[in-house]
Amino acid sequence: MNVNNHRLRTWTEQRMIPIPQLFFQFYKELNMEDEEALLVMHLLAFHMEGNDFPTPNDLKNRLTMPDNDITKHLQRLMQKGFLEITRDVDTSGRLYEKYSVYPLWERIVQIIDMKEQQTSAATLRQEEGEIFRLFEEEMGRLLSPLELEKIGCWLDEDKHSPALIKEALKEAVFAGKLSIRYIDRILLEWKKKNITTPQAAQKQSEQFREKQTFNRAPARTVQQESTQSTNKVPFYNWLEERE
Repeated sequence: MNVNNHRLRTWTEQRMIPIPQLFFQFYKELNMEDEEALLVMHLLAFHMEGNDFPTPNDLKNRLTMPDNDITKHLQRLMQKGFLEITRDVDTSGRLYEKYSVYPLWERIVQIIDMKEQQTSAATLRQEEGEIFRLFEEEMGRLLSPLELEKIGCWLDEDKHSPALIKEALKEAVFAGKLSIRYIDRILLEWKKKNITTPQAAQKQSEQFREKQTFNRAPARTVQQESTQSTNKVPFYNWLEERE
C-alpha cells in the first residue's frame, strides 16, 4: 500500500471530535465570537484526548492566536457564563481542575426551550382566535360583547383548551341548542367530571347515547322500529343536569 494512502486511511479512521450541531446553530445567537467558538471546539478536542485542563501554551500550539488573545477569550468565555473551571478527584484521590462547557450547553437548552414556548404561545393565540371565528360562523352572526367576554373567560379563567371549547360547540350544534349558556353548562359539567380533552368528551357523549339507545322500550313493532330510526340520535340535555 502506498505510504500516502496509508496515512490517509489512518487520518480518516481517527476518532471524531463530537461537537453538538446545536452549538453551531446557536453560538452566534449567544453573542459568542468566532474566536471564542473556536476555543470551545479545541477544549472539546483536548477533552477527548484526556486533557481536561489544557494550558494557554497547549492551546497556542494549535492556534494562530497570540498568547494574549487566547487568555483574553478564555476569560470572556467564563465572564459570559459559557465556561467554568471545576474541581474533581482522580482515581488516586488527588484533586485536579478542569474546564467545563456544561454552562454553555445549559444556555443553548434555555434558548431552545424559550423558542418552543414562543412557538406554543403563538399557536395557542391562533387557536384562540379561531374559536371566536368558529362561533360566529356557527351562529351566523357577530358575537355580542357579553358572548365575547364569556368565551374569553373560558380560555383565560377556566383554562379550557380551544380544542375542548370547540368540542363543546359541536355538542351544542348536535343537540340543536346553540347558545353560549348551553355551551357554558357543557363545559361546567366536563370540568366537574375532570374531562379536559376532546377525546374524553367524545367518549363520554358516546357512552351516554349508547346507554340511552339501550334503555329504550324493549318491545317494538317493525313499524315502530322504522319510525324510531327516523328520530334524532338522543343527546344529553346539559341544562337539565342536576347539581
